[in-house]
Amino acid sequence: MKAALCVVLLALACSCRAGPSAELRGMLAEKEEAGSIWALLVAGSNSWMNYRHQADICHAYQVLHAHGVPDDHIVVMMYDDIAHNEENPNPGVIINHLKGPNVYPGVPHDYTKEAVTPENFLKILTGENMNGTGSGKTIQSGPDDYVFVYFADHGAPGIVAFPDKMLSAKKWNEAITKMHQENRYKQMVVYVEACESGSMFDKLLSDNINGEIDLRH
Repeated sequence: MKAALCVVLLALACSCRAGPSAELRGMLAEKEEAGSIWALLVAGSNSWMNYRHQADICHAYQVLHAHGVPDDHIVVMMYDDIAHNEENPNPGVIINHLKGPNVYPGVPHDYTKEAVTPENFLKILTGENMNGTGSGKTIQSGPDDYVFVYFADHGAPGIVAFPDKMLSAKKWNEAITKMHQENRYKQMVVYVEACESGSMFDKLLSDNINGEIDLRH
């Protein structure tokens, strides 16, 4: 079977969705016996006003964990300034929908604070050595594996935001092309929740990649 890439782009100025539950559960259900699931979950923002991004990342982790995906196959990047923020009326608690459960407990603190950068994101995604930074975990997927990438933050044409820098569409597409050339996935689902998310991949994916783009509003 030829490697397949599905890019789901949610272009909302202020998302009210509770994360990519349907897409993630679909991948978990479709996975064949051979191969493993790897996940890279990224909240690119910081500060209390951007609560929803870390809340959705934490929720995605809980879905993966509940389906038996081990922590050594899940990499989490988030600034981690929400759960114990001075504005949080319930310290240590993050919810991703009204009256929902606390989705913060158990979430790996792989890369936090200043480690949440575009450069680290690309290295982690492509499996480069991260020894000495954060947990050191990276996506070590192979040709039979399923890779799920979830990015939640703000965006603009051709870029998505990290706390102090921007990630360009060009750099992200180069990383995906590298993964394709190195046979690092059987199926990859990339879910981007950001304004102008369509500009990150539409008409930019390499012609050699068997990809599908789903733009949602």
